Amino acid sequence: MKIICTITLLLLFSANAMAQTPDTTITTQRAYELMQNDTNIVILDVRRLDEFASATGHLENAILIPVEKLEDRFTELEPYKNKTIIAVCRTGNRSGRATAFLNARGYTVVNLLGGIVKWNEEKLPVVKVTK
Repeated sequence: MKIICTITLLLLFSANAMAQTPDTTITTQRAYELMQNDTNIVILDVRRLDEFASATGHLENAILIPVEKLEDRFTELEPYKNKTIIAVCRTGNRSGRATAFLNARGYTVVNLLGGIVKWNEEKLPVVKVTK
């Protein structure tokens, strides 16, 4: 049992480490610039629905597919396979896993460093759900 837990942790950390290379990450400022000027950018938010709709907000036009459901739903991103996808979560960990998963399946995905937390710290625009 201990060996299985150790292997599982190693796989999770190695997937996240793979996703954190300079080629597969993007800063908040660079992402914002691209979102303003490049029509080939797609935003994928991999947080849960309650996080997506929370006070932290989400990025404009973001597609929501929680990371827990990505394996079953990633084919929904097929229309965007020739575009660059920016993966977003709260701090960049879950989106790092999503980046590795999707890149391994032929998508072009970059992980937003620092996630929505960093985005909000930079005071960049977000969409907030009003109730």
